[in-house]
Amino acid sequence: MIINPKNGVDQLLFGMKQNHVEAIYGKPSKQFKDEDGNVIYHYNAQKISVTFYEDENYRLGYIACSNPEATILGNNVIGKNVESIKADLPFKSWSVEDFDSFENHFNESNWLILQTEYDIVIRVEIGAIIKDSDEFDWKFKG
Repeated sequence: MIINPKNGVDQLLFGMKQNHVEAIYGKPSKQFKDEDGNVIYHYNAQKISVTFYEDENYRLGYIACSNPEATILGNNVIGKNVESIKADLPFKSWSVEDFDSFENHFNESNWLILQTEYDIVIRVEIGAIIKDSDEFDWKFKG
């Protein structure tokens, strides 16, 4: 499962609609709306969660992945030490947020979060990039 910062995960591209994602993965294992009205699909088999932004006509804008096969630029990430992963990636600017039992290591230029527990990456989150004009840089053109 290849995580492509700024673009999506595997065949999923930022900007897709729900029917496009369902054509790839089928119906989600679980579906709900968050407090902002966004639609979230969970796919248990793939260990992936996708968010369709309500205020963007339900386009795919955010992906969270816990799949043990997930890679970023050829590096396996889930279950690995966060500092060694960050050292292997070309992204040098990271901020860290501490949430008691876990931490988020955030690279803003790629809208990439490495979520850790005990310094081990347990989840990767990526979001669509916002261009200078305050509009999303949608990768899916269909």
